[in-house]
Amino acid sequence: MEQKQVREVRSHEQAALEDVFFGQSVILWARWSVILAGAVLVLWTSKTVDQLTQTFPFFLVLMAMNFFLHGRYVMGSPLNRAVVVAASIADLVLITAIVVFWPGHVGLNNQFFVLYYPVVFAFALVFPRRIEAAYTVLAMLAYTAACFARGTVSFAHGAPDLKVLLMRLIVIAAMGFLGNYYFRIQRDRLRRVSQGTPSALEELKTSLQPAGRRAHS
Repeated sequence: MEQKQVREVRSHEQAALEDVFFGQSVILWARWSVILAGAVLVLWTSKTVDQLTQTFPFFLVLMAMNFFLHGRYVMGSPLNRAVVVAASIADLVLITAIVVFWPGHVGLNNQFFVLYYPVVFAFALVFPRRIEAAYTVLAMLAYTAACFARGTVSFAHGAPDLKVLLMRLIVIAAMGFLGNYYFRIQRDRLRRVSQGTPSALEELKTSLQPAGRRAHS
């Protein structure tokens, strides 16, 4: 008996809601990785109790927010798209605050800029290109503003500082692009499976076969 092909019955809106629902775990674990890395760096670099009390609250706020979001997800009541976006923007605000106010190392001299990478990449794995691009640009603008606001980067300092800033901004942009590229690959794969059509890899293999073999396949 010939097997019937399964046709996709999900609408675009339903697919977007499923992406947010299943993708929340990616953002949650990315945030936990940021918290863990930050806490380790704080404990490693803090030389006095006073310095520890000045720096650790940044990550306590992030930890409290993620406990709430993760608890909602585990209990089966995840947040909607707007709240997930708002929480991700709050991540950028906290990371930017670390870059601006970290004792002794601010702006371009603050090594916590690497925390932008996982949150931008995780966000790009969940949301479509338009929203991801806006979030990535927001992260780049936030970091640029933090560096200029603290005076660690300026046109008066010359090209070296601007070159370092530009390289870091390019990496942030790459995180967003690569994450969203993988997101679109997975979305296309699921669409092809639900429609019963061959995957892009199978189409490539078929096109590379000799004409005689394609005729018999």
